[in-house]
Amino acid sequence: MSEELRDALKENKVVIGSKRTIKYLKLGNAKLIVLARNCPEIVRKDVEHYAKLSEIKVEKFDGTAKQLGIFCGKPFPIAAIAIKVSK
Repeated sequence: MSEELRDALKENKVVIGSKRTIKYLKLGNAKLIVLARNCPEIVRKDVEHYAKLSEIKVEKFDGTAKQLGIFCGKPFPIAAIAIKVSK
């Protein structure tokens, strides 16, 4: 999973943040969702619900939101990321 996420980050094909991730899920424009281990439960439930409806895979990042932010090169915690569909 980290290789796919790393490649998507290099190609600028990620959407950062739970609100934007859920928006991309609703539109069907995501191919993979990554959630931090300590993602808020309400966000996790929403993401899993919409991912199930859209048949999009949800992966758990083996780290906290702060660690996910660092992995993405951002100075803030990130609870959810969507990898965009390639067009």
